[in-house]
Formats: sequence, C-alpha cells, structure tokens
Amino acid sequence: MSRDPLLQPYQLKHLTLKNRIMTTSHEPAYPVDGMPTERYRAYHEERARAGVALTMTAGSAVVSRDSPPAFNNVLAYKDEVVPWMAELTDACHAHGCAVMIQLTHLGRRTGWSKGDWLPSVAPSHHREPAHRAFPKQLEEFDIARIVSDYADAAERMQKAGLDGIELQAYGHLIEQFWSPLTNTMDAPYGGDLENRMRFGMEVLDAIRARVGPDFIVGLRYTADETAPGGITEAEGLEIARRLKATGQVDFLNVIRGQIHTDPAMTDVIPVQGMRSAPHLDFAGRIRAEIGLPTFHAARIPDVATARHAISAGLLDMVGMTRAHMADPHIVAKIVAGREADIRPCVGATYCLDRIYQAGEALCIHNPATGRELSLPHVITPSPARKRAVIVGAGPAGLEAARVAAERGHDVTVFEAAKDPGGQVRLCAQSRRRSEMIGIIDWRMAQCAARDVTFHFGTLAEAEDITGLGPDVVVIATGGLPDITVLDEGADLAVSAWDILTGDAQPGENVLIYDDAGDHPALMAAEAITAAGGRVEIMTRDRSFAPEIMGMNLVPYMRSLQGNGATFTVTRTLKGLRRAGNMIEARIGTDYSPLEETRQYDQVIVNQGTIPLSDLYFDLKPLSRNNGALREAAVVAGSGPLFETIRPEGGFDLYRIGDAVSSRNIHAAIHDALRAGVQW
Repeated sequence: MSRDPLLQPYQLKHLTLKNRIMTTSHEPAYPVDGMPTERYRAYHEERARAGVALTMTAGSAVVSRDSPPAFNNVLAYKDEVVPWMAELTDACHAHGCAVMIQLTHLGRRTGWSKGDWLPSVAPSHHREPAHRAFPKQLEEFDIARIVSDYADAAERMQKAGLDGIELQAYGHLIEQFWSPLTNTMDAPYGGDLENRMRFGMEVLDAIRARVGPDFIVGLRYTADETAPGGITEAEGLEIARRLKATGQVDFLNVIRGQIHTDPAMTDVIPVQGMRSAPHLDFAGRIRAEIGLPTFHAARIPDVATARHAISAGLLDMVGMTRAHMADPHIVAKIVAGREADIRPCVGATYCLDRIYQAGEALCIHNPATGRELSLPHVITPSPARKRAVIVGAGPAGLEAARVAAERGHDVTVFEAAKDPGGQVRLCAQSRRRSEMIGIIDWRMAQCAARDVTFHFGTLAEAEDITGLGPDVVVIATGGLPDITVLDEGADLAVSAWDILTGDAQPGENVLIYDDAGDHPALMAAEAITAAGGRVEIMTRDRSFAPEIMGMNLVPYMRSLQGNGATFTVTRTLKGLRRAGNMIEARIGTDYSPLEETRQYDQVIVNQGTIPLSDLYFDLKPLSRNNGALREAAVVAGSGPLFETIRPEGGFDLYRIGDAVSSRNIHAAIHDALRAGVQW
C-alpha cells in the first residue's frame, strides 16, 4: 500500500473512491446536439484509464428548456441523454473510476437567442454582464416547473448508472436566489436567508423524493461572493450548516468569488501569473467548520499542491481539472513514480477562453486532449527506426523531436539561437507569463531522456542537413515579425518583438498598432508603461486583442488601465512619415473615407510573422516528396503521409508551425504531433 496521501482511498457514503484525485465538472463543449457522444466519452475515459478516482462530467448539464445552453452544454432535460451517459459511465467504471454529473439551471447566465429561443429566467430582471441577456423574473409556475425539471434530470442520471450528481449553485439559478445581489423577489422566495434558500431546498426535496436516500447528491456553491452586498463568508457558512441539517447533501464543492464578469471569473479560476490555489485555505476552513466531505478546485496545477491539500486535511478530494487537460495520465505517473514526466499545466487557460468564445476546450500544449479518437496521449514505437533531422527548437520543433524520439527514431535538432524556445522563450521573459517556459522545459527533458542530439547556435544550411543522411527532415524555423501592413513608412516602425527583446528602447508617447490581436502587442504595452511611457493601442477590429480572449485579457487590463493606457478600435494605421523629431501617423478607418494625422515619438506594429522558409525551399528539390504532405492522411491520422514525387530524392520533407504561416502555439504543436505519429 502506498503512503502517498493522494493515493489513499476515500469513502463517500457507500462509494469507495480509489484515490483523492478528481476532475471537477467542466464543459469541454464536445457534445453533439447536446448529447455526450463518442468524443465526449473518449475524453473522460482517457482520464479514467489513467487512474483518476472520480470524473465529474458536464460543466452545467442543463435541466430545463428555458436554461438555453450557453456553451454547448449537455441537455439533461432530454430522455435521449440516458443511453449516452450510460455508455460513458460504463466505460469509466470499467477502469474503476466513479462518474458523476453536474446539473444546473443557468438562470440569467445564458442568452435567449440560444437553444429554443426561450427567455432566460432569474429571480430578478438584472442582466448578467457576461451573457448580456435581460431575464424574465420568475413566476410561481416557472419555479414549480423548474423544481420538477431538476428531479427529472436527476432521475435520468440515476437510470444511466451514474454514482451521483452535483448541483451547480454558484453563479447559476440556485445561487441567484441565495444572493441578495441577484434576488429582488418578495417572500416566499426573496428577503431573508430562509426565503432566499427556499428554491434550493425545494430542488433538494424533489430530487431526494425521486432518487431516494442512497444516490449521492452534492452541491457546488459559493461560500463567499467577496462583493459588497453579496453572500458573505458568515452567510456562506450558515448556508452550509442549513444544507447539512437537511441530511440530503453528501458533499460540498467550495468556491469563493463571482463569475458574472471576466475579471470576477478570473479571480475564481486564476490564469498564469496569478497565485496558485488562492482559495484552498478558505475551502479548508469550510471543511473544518461544517464537517461535510469537501471538494475544491481552483488552479491546483501540480502534484505537490494537491498532496498538501490532502495531507493538511484541507480537502477530502482535490480537483486537478486543467492539469488533467494538460496531462490526463497524472495519477498513473504518480503511481509509477514518474512525477517528473507529468506534462505541466502552464496556466495559459486557452481551454476555458476558447469555450467562452463558443469554441471547444483545447489545451495549449497537448493537442491530443479532446482529440482522443484521432490522436494518442501515449506515442507508440515505429516499426522501423529512421534518422530524423529537425530545424528549429521552438514549440513545434521540440514537439516533433519528442514524438520522433518516442517513436524510436534517431533525432538531431538544429537551432540558430543559443537556447531553445523560440517565441515561447520571448513571451516567458515577462514575469506574469514566465510559466510558459514549462512548454519548452518539459519537451527538453523528454528529449534528453531519449538521447536527442541538439546543435544550438547553429544556423543550419542545406548541406548540414543532407550530410546527416536523413530519412525525414522537419522545418520548424518559425517566423519573423511582419510590419508590411503600412502603405508607406514601414521603416519608421518597430515590432513588438523589438520592445520585448530590448532591441528598441520604449518611447514616451507610443502608438501600438495591433493588427494581429495577440499577446505581443499587450506585452509590449506593459513594458512601455512600466518604463513610464504613454501608450495608445489601436486596432482596425471592433474589439481589441481578440486572440487573447476574455480571462487572459484581465491581467493586461488591470495593468494597463492602471497605467493610463488608451484603447482605440475601428481605426487603421495607413502610413508613417517623419515630422521633425516625431513620427506622423496617417490614420484611417475601414468604415468610411475619414482620415486624420497624429504624432508620436514611437510607433509599433504587431502584425504576426512571416515564415522563415528559405531553408525549406533550398531542400525541396533534394527531397523525395518535394515538401508535399497528403492532407487527407494528416487529418485522418492514417494512410501514406508523404507524396513520392522524386523517387531519387534523399528524404521526406515537411514544415510545421509558423514556418508555414503565422498561427499560435497550439497549432504549431498540433502540426508536429499529428504528422509525427505517422512516420
């Protein structure tokens, strides 16, 4: 028996959980027409196979039609969900993993223009800023119907064989009743705490009447809204006492804060550069005070923090949800004594930001997550050992090297810089984004363990490559900043990279024209304001920094607004001219002929990158495939990968990442993985 606190079993009512690690409820937005189909099942089964004790499916499976799915939620109000959930549950149970689901009514936390186009409902007419819809204030018949809908949904999950359910209170309808900030109703559902809790108590009563006393029912709730006029810590504790007194709640999953705006959500679920596990001690106080089994998850990214949470008695089950998106095999690696091999969660929160922009959850540096049906988390050996040469040691090149080495190939990497990392190393210079270097460090460690040969500070030429007699050559040379968007005066501009590397010193009155909408522009803006400069950030888009997305934007805004930065949208930088010691910027708009001029002492253009592809084109005529990949084979993950255009060529050749076109880290690593597993 292991003495590791994380590997000890936990008895939750009649259910024995084999260890203390769980994934808390989250919606990866993989359902098809609201059903958790094959992709959804494969995602959860991967974690179950690797040893997680409890997988909490569905971030907010909706119980009612007037709770329109905000981000492709599971539709728990439909009978056809039962066989799909049964298949998922059976698959996870086969690996000794318990399965629960989070049920909710979103209340005002959704919009009327989704699902069946029914108005959203809430205990007030107040709009939630994040979803912008003005809800209908609930009437008594709405409440009675929704209470019944909760019971129906719980019964469906019991019928599907799940081990239990979690009711989502925080930020959703149950808590919208609890909080004085969102409940303006009169008695019997508004006013004092007893009245505000009435709806939630009726939901619990209805569920227990339907599923009986043995089915596990827990509740995820906010024990402190940390907002004037909201639920205080004292009131949060009283809510927990009253829930416990019912005898109907088997566990609490503790949250602190609000989720009605991007900044509030980011304080609940911190991103990189923010404190890890900020609410862990608070959850521990709730456990000590109330005595119910207590779960919690909020940026617990590493095994050491999780182990402390259990060993210190702060939690009974520790949620490592984003960490399992980065590496679903955390538990298996702990059991095997391979903690150093765990792929780190770097807190980029690409996963959540994509969901909140109507995308699907993807990990910034594990492209197999969510693609379990087509991409492996564990690389299988190749039947034939090959010699692979990779040029570039950024995220794309290092992933290609790692995958090739795990396939059993002989791998050599050339890198022009003295250190690995490419653009990731550049962004990791920022203290707030320093965790990004984990993307590089993990791959370097994996390559070192597999004897990959590196040549740093080497600008490889074609003869360096061919001299090694390769079977496969991968060009991952990335790109360089592009400032050619201007009609004139591009030579007067500098790039965001120039500021970040120190090649250009920050000016005092600076225009940043951001035509890419990604991190470098705002990172440069932070560097300039930190040096005392004034910054105007301009974009032709109707919103700025669309590639950064909501939660990652929050720390930038807190920094830049506090330092007087201004933001200008729907304006286009046309050109630049010298005006004495200043630079005159000619500014227009895509919406009209309007044009004006303004003066700055520095102008920065952020327009993505242009591929560094000279070496690729030098090698094309020497290759068997002339650089061509079979697109269908790349996408399908099977079939011949390379065209054979020149049988006498010496090697197969392809390029990945920004050496192809300016994209992002996830795209670069995805390029490397899905091609690399096939050769």
